[in-house]
Amino acid sequence: MALDAATRAEFVLQVRRFAEERLRPIEAKVSEDDAIPEDVIADMKALGLYGLSIPEEFGGLGCSMEDEVSVVFELGRVSPAFRSAFGTNVGIGAQGLVMFGTPEQKAKYLPGVASGEIVTSFALTEAEAGSDSASVRTTALRDGEGYVLKGSKRYITNANRAQLFTVMARTDPEKKGGSGVSAFLVPRDLKGISIGKPEKKMGQQGAHICDVNFDDVRLTKDMLLGNEGEGFKVAMQVLDRGRLHISALCVGVAERLIADCVAYAGERKQFGQTLSSFQMIQAQLADSRTESYAARCMVLDASRRRDAGENVTMLASCAKLFASEMVGRVADRAVQIFGGAGYVADYGIERFYRDVRIFRIYEGTSEIQRTIIAREMMKAGG
Repeated sequence: MALDAATRAEFVLQVRRFAEERLRPIEAKVSEDDAIPEDVIADMKALGLYGLSIPEEFGGLGCSMEDEVSVVFELGRVSPAFRSAFGTNVGIGAQGLVMFGTPEQKAKYLPGVASGEIVTSFALTEAEAGSDSASVRTTALRDGEGYVLKGSKRYITNANRAQLFTVMARTDPEKKGGSGVSAFLVPRDLKGISIGKPEKKMGQQGAHICDVNFDDVRLTKDMLLGNEGEGFKVAMQVLDRGRLHISALCVGVAERLIADCVAYAGERKQFGQTLSSFQMIQAQLADSRTESYAARCMVLDASRRRDAGENVTMLASCAKLFASEMVGRVADRAVQIFGGAGYVADYGIERFYRDVRIFRIYEGTSEIQRTIIAREMMKAGG
């Protein structure tokens, strides 16, 4: 499903105002406190952000991919930590359930996911399974009618707030690679689950990642998501959508940084002239605008193709690779344009410089995106 053009435009405007008026003024405080205020979380829920991609029949907005990225473009213009608060509900933490869940599983969880009452989390990464995601060592072995889940996951976004985990675990130790991995819906309140302390990170303070430990957690068979051995399939399809979402976020951040640079260059004077009058500054601004525009076009094109039913695995990787690398270059130029002011905290440029570095790593590193693109090219013969 999708919003009609008028409804989408109205909602995007509403989100733009919310981001500018409600979120931007508290960016520095969120970074300093490493926490998003609960009243802001409540406002996000009321706006419907937790249910962007959840079907309308379960209380969500039922956004298409194009709808979703149009909203994320706007949210990218403020600290990425805000988007992270609900990002797992919209993307990797819930899309497996939307795509592969049984009617009973959807009815049980999706209304709470859409309202934000249930925060979801996606548990794939391990100490020895990051980019090599098929090397999952966490196991979920058959025990009577159910399974016993054992192992640990690393760097799991929103783990400390989550009530529901999508967990990738090996159900057939004899099978190597992805074919022996299955996906499970694991409620947080099961005995044997423990959450580590939030990691101290380079950037995106206010967004948290933690280890999740499963110590002989007993799962019932109705917690299996899809069929046994389909976990890798679930993960990859979820990541296609997630990569377009992250690409849109990169575009939004880049556009925020460009706007800040243009404003600063028009005010700051050196040698009796504004910075904007110097050709080398103009060139950096022009390069940033060109690259951000190209990334926006890529994200929109891939999103529309996905909505039309095309396989966009390669295009999603192209967008993620280009957009995440692009925003890193834009952030670097922003520090250079601001000079000393870009290196101190008052202007927020150094915060964004740190924030955007993770985009080239999570939901598939740039190296993995290149591998996927090349593999898909070889499959297609060009």
